[in-house]
Amino acid sequence: MRPPRSLAATRTAFGRPGCAGRTRPSSARRHAARSVCAFTGRRQYHVAPIYTSGLQAASRPAPRAAPPRGQTRSASVASATIENVNTEDIGPIQEYDRRVDHGLLRNDEHQRGIIQSLQHLHEELRHYEARPIIHPSLESLRPTKKSLFSWLGGGGTASPVQPIPTDLPRGLYLYGDVGSGKTMLMDLFYNTLPAAVRSKTRIHFNNFMQDTHRRIHKMKLQYGSDIDVVPFVAAEIAEHGNVLCFDEFQCTDVADAMILRRLVESLMSHGVVLVTTSNRHPDELYKNGIQRDSFLPAIQLLKRRLHVINLDSTTDYRKIPRPPSGVYHSPLDAHAASHAEKWFRFLGDPDTPEPHPEVQRVWGREIVVPRVSGRCAWFTFDELIGRPTSAADYIELMRSYDAFIVSEVPGMTFRQRDLARRFITFIDAVYESHAKLVLTTAVPLQELFVSRAEIQESLMGQEGARGGGAVEDVMSHMMDDLEHNVEQLSKSNLFTGDEEAFAFARALSRLAEMGSQQWVERGMGLESQGGKTERDNWAKVRSRQMEDSM
Repeated sequence: MRPPRSLAATRTAFGRPGCAGRTRPSSARRHAARSVCAFTGRRQYHVAPIYTSGLQAASRPAPRAAPPRGQTRSASVASATIENVNTEDIGPIQEYDRRVDHGLLRNDEHQRGIIQSLQHLHEELRHYEARPIIHPSLESLRPTKKSLFSWLGGGGTASPVQPIPTDLPRGLYLYGDVGSGKTMLMDLFYNTLPAAVRSKTRIHFNNFMQDTHRRIHKMKLQYGSDIDVVPFVAAEIAEHGNVLCFDEFQCTDVADAMILRRLVESLMSHGVVLVTTSNRHPDELYKNGIQRDSFLPAIQLLKRRLHVINLDSTTDYRKIPRPPSGVYHSPLDAHAASHAEKWFRFLGDPDTPEPHPEVQRVWGREIVVPRVSGRCAWFTFDELIGRPTSAADYIELMRSYDAFIVSEVPGMTFRQRDLARRFITFIDAVYESHAKLVLTTAVPLQELFVSRAEIQESLMGQEGARGGGAVEDVMSHMMDDLEHNVEQLSKSNLFTGDEEAFAFARALSRLAEMGSQQWVERGMGLESQGGKTERDNWAKVRSRQMEDSM
């Protein structure tokens, strides 16, 4: 049995062939010795040992000899998989502190906040055990006739892709410009994976896709071009380990775009946790690409199943850096509390961030605001929506505050229609007042007002249902773009009529808009060069809007 390859040898296959030091060295590697890569003619770095701890990759041997010119070295998932060794079982935050103490890294609060997210996933992986890999049968991969579900894009038989496990930890999607520290952060996470993870895979995304297409081509030659081999290939990849790390996630090829959604979903269905770096936000992937509409479900899946974290620390006039993740967080896991805290400090008063309670009055009634900092108010869902409140209460809150954090938002079924209507009214008030909204939710936004179980029950009741597998396939397609499928949903028994269904769709649309960077940064002096002009202009516009609503 071939012994596991060292991290340095594995990393050689990720970048330019034969050049292990392709990426710019971080400050932790400033003591590296320079040489010239025989293949590319570029400088490369041979890294001396940093620590003598149990971290397998703390010292990296020099790369192997480069291949002759004109030859490339194949990079497959198998060759990029190594045995995980972390005898000290320390996490990313402890390793970061160690490097800061040794003067190898400069302490940075923005970066520390990102590493805290790495630490959260590290802790989840300590206790996560992936279920056994189930390889689909070849018969299940053959094409079948369409069912009455075809209006939603679903098939007429059980899908070979199993549902994503409910206990699968959400992965990480780290994006930022060149020099934002992507490689250092991935090194930190990968090298400190908990001992519970027995093997780990790290590979450049382009090489991963080439390996995947090679596997698909081989299977189609063997079993026929009409067979759907993506689930079978995903099961093979999942056999190599349940933590898969990609360097430089991107999509520039239509062949990649056509299979990415099903490939990623299939990997997750086998319990694989994905961690990736990229230069682009998921919404920017494959921009202006051929048939990009077919790629949008892949983007939605990435945003729903990975924590999207911005590595770029905006320099602005505020004393507290902008949080790295977006304003919405799901599920209510270990990340949720720190997510709300970071945004509360950012949106509140930088000089006096400690919260205090306030009381607002409307029509002789008191509205208790439990946590306030500056013009930012923080409620739990129960404190805001669980009490008898009305549009008048929300309008009064909009006059008093510019930003709102609502934490611990549950998924709402038809049995909680009153809560759902109340929450939609609050969302409308926030949107109309141009205020900002941060949420931590138990379920993804698409499932806030109607549960997957309700949709499944509704579909099962329709004529032509052929079993749970078909319903699950239809539901997956529908949940990916629920806003545009609302017309079909309005005809089901999930809503009392078109008006309620479209109010629900409008709320989803407004939440999407309020989650954009442009919306969040508007009025905070961050739009151009960190000046205060934009904030003053926004304040005037909002003041006039508030006067009009009085």
